[in-house]
Amino acid sequence: MDLNKYETAIFANGCFWCSEAIFQKINGVKEVKPGYIGGKTENPTYEDVCTGLTDHAEGIEIIFDNKLLSYQELLEVFFATHDPTTLNRQGNDVGTQYRSEIFYMTKDQKEQAELFVKTLNQENIFEKRVVTKVTEASTFYFAENYHQNYFNNNPEKSYCAMVISPKVKKFEKFFQEYVTK
Repeated sequence: MDLNKYETAIFANGCFWCSEAIFQKINGVKEVKPGYIGGKTENPTYEDVCTGLTDHAEGIEIIFDNKLLSYQELLEVFFATHDPTTLNRQGNDVGTQYRSEIFYMTKDQKEQAELFVKTLNQENIFEKRVVTKVTEASTFYFAENYHQNYFNNNPEKSYCAMVISPKVKKFEKFFQEYVTK
């Protein structure tokens, strides 16, 4: 894959297993990799990040073809598939590593993300204030191999069946036009 033909987006919105499974389904997304971003520790491990002491968030790096999918459309999916109104929490996952944050790669991404958050708050879309931060991307550290493609590799695991699968099905139902056939 010629990565020079594509753009990169980085989002943190809770469990990276869930996020990866959803964004892999989108037409125009070429690759999704879970990892860690926004912290102070170099080369953190999953165990390090889980302590909450590294300041990293579980995130996903998305490589996408902007001829098939816009950054704006990625933002729509990002905000629709997690709760951006809870600080440092997604469902039962609690801690700074589960925060809602957009890590922009370009000035254009920054402006689009900030406008999106502003609009959501002005229009009171979530009935609570969106707490998603918009931050310049720092080093993205890829998660360990066993985290890569986790949902597809582990469909029998209880977390996959009980948490991730319903989220993916809900995404597929409400975003049919984005789903890869």
